[in-house]
Amino acid sequence: MFNPGHGGPTRFAPIVTAAGSAPTLYAAQSAEAAVCETILHDVPLTGGSLALGAYASHFDTSLEVQRDLRLAKLMGDGLRRLSVTPQQLTATNGDVYERTVLWAEAAHTAGFDGIAWMSARDNTAAAYVFFGDRVAQTDLAITTDGIGPFAPGTRGFSWLSGYCARVGVELLVA
Repeated sequence: MFNPGHGGPTRFAPIVTAAGSAPTLYAAQSAEAAVCETILHDVPLTGGSLALGAYASHFDTSLEVQRDLRLAKLMGDGLRRLSVTPQQLTATNGDVYERTVLWAEAAHTAGFDGIAWMSARDNTAAAYVFFGDRVAQTDLAITTDGIGPFAPGTRGFSWLSGYCARVGVELLVA
């Protein structure tokens, strides 16, 4: 569930602590925002295509938080309080992740359980990163509300293809 720090840099990970790398888990308030923040992250907003390998092994899972989480708010008045804009922090490209991850490290050092921000790719829903050394897997329960796998032939593929059609993205199946 939580990424122990493998893979390339992301907006808010890896977080380096005195104890090593803090595991992280990205989530979103809606399935659309989750898709936009993951498999559509690098697809231009003007549209494009998505190769089978970029989505077929992904799936949508719905989580229910089991306790109150203390999240750093990097949206609305939270950004204003920090005197930064979304374009400087939460709506940036990957070429500045070495700077944006510093904000996650600061939130972690301040004792937060994670971060909440408005998805730049679907600005109708919040996106989240949870710190795995603060949020236990038992703090997040998997529900039956998720869409499921996105592989061709599944209910999830039907949902994903419908959503992608609305945002001008073609799903390639071969």
